[in-house]
This record gives sequence, structure tokens and C-alpha cells, in this order.
Amino acid sequence: MTPRRLLFIFLGALTVWRLIAIGHFDLSPDEAYYKMWAERMDISYYSKGPGVATAIWIGTHIFGDTALGIRLLSPLLGLGTSLFLFYFGRRLYGESVAIWTVVALNCIPIFHVGSLVMTIDPLSIFFWMAALYSFWLALEKGPDLNRWWPITGVLIGLGFLCKWTNAMQLLSIVLLLAITQKHRREFLRPGFWLMLVVFAVFTIPPILWNLQHDWITVSHLSARGGFQKAAQLSAGEWFTFLGAHFGVYSPLIFLGLLIAIWWGLERARAHFKPRFLLAFALPLLGLYFLMALREAGEANWTAPAMLSLGLLATALWHELALENPKARRFAFAALAIGLALSLIILDTDNLRRIGIRLPYEYDPSARLRGWKTSAGLVQDFRREFETSLGAPVFLIADKYQTAAILSFHMDEPRIEGRLHPPVYIPESQAIENQFSFWRRYDELAEFSEVAGDLLASPLPSGTDPTLKTNLEAALKTYPDDEEAVTPEGKDALRSVVRAMSAIRPDLPLDESYVEQQGVSLFTGRTALYVTDRAEEKPPSSIKKGFDRTEMVACIDIKRRDLPLRQLRIFACYGYKSAGF
Repeated sequence: MTPRRLLFIFLGALTVWRLIAIGHFDLSPDEAYYKMWAERMDISYYSKGPGVATAIWIGTHIFGDTALGIRLLSPLLGLGTSLFLFYFGRRLYGESVAIWTVVALNCIPIFHVGSLVMTIDPLSIFFWMAALYSFWLALEKGPDLNRWWPITGVLIGLGFLCKWTNAMQLLSIVLLLAITQKHRREFLRPGFWLMLVVFAVFTIPPILWNLQHDWITVSHLSARGGFQKAAQLSAGEWFTFLGAHFGVYSPLIFLGLLIAIWWGLERARAHFKPRFLLAFALPLLGLYFLMALREAGEANWTAPAMLSLGLLATALWHELALENPKARRFAFAALAIGLALSLIILDTDNLRRIGIRLPYEYDPSARLRGWKTSAGLVQDFRREFETSLGAPVFLIADKYQTAAILSFHMDEPRIEGRLHPPVYIPESQAIENQFSFWRRYDELAEFSEVAGDLLASPLPSGTDPTLKTNLEAALKTYPDDEEAVTPEGKDALRSVVRAMSAIRPDLPLDESYVEQQGVSLFTGRTALYVTDRAEEKPPSSIKKGFDRTEMVACIDIKRRDLPLRQLRIFACYGYKSAGF
């Protein structure tokens, strides 16, 4: 059996295993957050394009709202990335280098885990690799216009809709063409410009969305990169960022990648292949390591650059290993350690099963653990609290990740109205995440919106069915914006309010709201504020928005007899509606 066939069997078996495994790992808070995006499809979102929401939408429409449905495409994207890398590597350095590059890629912890969870990274890496290969083919086919130029534009554009970072490939292309005399004429040929035009089409959705939302994505990216802070360099932040790379890419593998940069720079002066590969690695690495001088970012931000750099490194170490036994031992040790770390990170409980009591506070995978249990305990406490209070309460979480993961795992998620999330985040005038664009407890709802919810919902037990007929009749006289300020318009609004109150007397409806032309459904109500941050108290917006707050529960959640997280629950009594 040929090595290539063995590789394909390995990739097929690995993909099948990943497809089976994805349903058995707890969902991460970010995945639950993106799942909420998929339930509210849009042309773009606060921090990213529609790529990840679309991927989850596809998966959940096949396998439902399950971990398998949410993550369905991730192992397939991992397989696709591996195949593109193989064929690209074989074209540049031969089959043996290509095979070892793919093996090494699947031994890297961050890539292995990334092929099991559905975030923006598996999508970004897949399209980056595909565009890398198509651009090579565009140059290889010669100076005449060929289909690979627009295909490259499509692939970079699709990657851009998944993660803005993918647009950096355009900078890499410009840099490569500029420093390679043979290819500088591409700037004067139609292929290059056709690629740019095709890519530009994919920028239209996020541009339109941002035009409607005050360019909030630009502000977010600026803040995320630390550009809104005073210019202050920090060596500590830079070394923190560097150290994170040694962890998520495995120490020896990342060391081998760094050595490949030095080796590649030497050869890139005379040879096009290392120049090509470095052109798609160094700009992205340089950008994020420069940014790390201000504030350390996430190590996964540089992941696309590791594709071309990984191929270059494999070509180097493959060459050295054939001649030097020490280099061969280093390469095998790097792969073995990378594989071991991948397996450990995948399920750190394996360490605890053999007696290594790794505290969860030092375990990066702890943020994925125990959320179903946490959601169940919050639900149980809410039921008990409502029984003692004698009234329903709504839930507020400390941050969007907590709100999203609790919403996903609750057996009885309660939706206060259309487009409302099951769990809110604290009210804020600042736009901080996608929750800011969904229904909030601090906003006034249109009378017509509340009425529509009542008509679409089943009547409370024992309610006269003619009350819905009365509400429908009242809605027929519902005034438009200009009529609403007239005496007749206000009378019509009062009729709608009375009809709604007849159906749901418990709603905080009052005819005086017609002056505001909206109603707060939460005025006077009690909320439970949930936080998983130790010793945290409700923020000032919660304290100002309610009459009083008090801690009513502190739930310690353990896993394998070790502390996993602590949930602190505060009762927030008497909400004061927006404007009070």
C-alpha cells in the first residue's frame, strides 16, 4: 500500500472519529453564542461576517439543535484543509513532504481541537488554504488570464466573510508580486484586477450592515487590537503572546517553525517557493506580534500563517532528517509531543483518571465543562425562587458567553417575546456584542409588537377566547406614527392596551404608556442575575436599574471531586423601566 493511500485512510478514519466525537464534548460558550447568530441570520454581525452563522445554520438544519448539528462542518473543513495542503505541498516539494506536512498539521493541538469545534477558525483556515493553492495555480498557468484568478478572489472573499483576517492574503499577494521581478507585470494584467473586483463583491454585505450600524465593527476591531488605549509598549505582553504559541502549537513544533523562518529567509532571496510561502506567513505574523507589544492577543489569530510556514518547515526538516539522525529524532519528538498534547487538551480528564489532579483553574478546557449541569441548577433555583416569590422572574447573565451557554442548555428556555433571548446581559448604552442588537429588557416595546406576541401565543388557561377577537378588532384601528400623537390616535392606543390587559392582566401595561407610544414589559419585575466570576457583585447598571439587589445563592460546581466553577445568583427586585 502506497504512503499516499495510507494518508487518505488516516484522514478518512480521523474524520469519521471526529464526526462521532463532536457530539460527546460539551459545547463552548462561543459556539452557543454563534448558534444564537444562526437563529437570527443576518448579512453580517457585530464582530464578524455571516460565515460561522451560516455554517451552523446548515448543520442544525440537518441534525437539529445539537452539538453534532452545530459542529457538523468542522471535521469536514479539517479534512478539506488537509487535502488542499497535501495537493499543494506535493506540487511544490513532492509527495513525501506533502504527506508529512499533513501529518504534522493534524498533530498540532490548536488545529486538532479546531477540527472538533465550530468557531470562525476552521472556516478561516480552510478558505485561506484553498486560496493559497488557487493563487499558486493562477501564477503557474502563465501570464494569460485564467480561471484561477477569479477563483482566488472568491476564496479570499468567502474567508473574509468568516474572519476579517483572511483579507490579509491580498496584502501577501501584492507583496509577493512586488518583490518578484518575474511577476511584477501581473499588476498590469487583467487577472490581478479581476481577482480584486471579485473579492470586493464579498465586502458588500458587511459594508451595508455597518452602514446601518454606525461602523460598529471597525470600533470593535480597533478596541480588540488595543488601538484605543494610550500608546504604551509592554515586553511582558509580547512574551505572553509568544509563550501562548509554544503552548497551542506544541513547543518543539513551534520551535521548528521559527527555525524555518530563518532558513526560508536565506533561501527566499534566490528561490521562489520559500518566498511564496513566507509571503503568506510573515505579514500576518508580523502584524499580530507588533500588536502584542501593546496587548497580547490570542494565539489562534496567527493560525492561517502556519499553513504555508508549516509546509516550508516540513520541507526543511525533511531535508535535514534524510541527512542528520539528530534532526530526524527532533522531528519525530516534535510530532510525538504534539500528538500527546492534542490528546491531553482534547480531554484533560484523562490526566485526572490516572491520578494527576490538575486543578480546573489551570485547565484551558474548563470553560467548556459542566455547563449543562450549571444550566440545570440555575433552572432548579429559578423554579424554587419563583414559588417563594409568587411571580415569574427573568434571567440576566454577567456576559454574553454565560448568557448564550445557559440559554442553549436550558430545558425550559423562556422567551419573553419575539426576538428576545432566553437570558439577557446587563443593560448598557455601549454596544458591546451582538446582544446589543437583539431585544433587551431595558427597551420599550411597540404596542403592536406586544399585541402580535399575544395573538401568536396560546391563551392562558380559563381565558375567554373572545378576548383575542377583541384585540384583533382593536388592532385594526392601530394608528400610524403621525396619528398616534392625536387625541383619536391615543384613544385607539388605549383600546389596544385595554384589550391586551384583558388577556394578560399580569403584564405591566398601563394606559399612561400611550404618551410614550411603547411599553416596558419588565417594569416592577424581579430578575435573577447570574455570574460565574468569583466574588463579583452586580454591576452599577443592575444596581441602578432595580430597587434593590441581594445575593440569594452561591452554587459550587465540581467535576471529578475538583472545583470547576462557582455560580453566584443575585435577586434584583423592582425593575425601573427605561427612562425612569
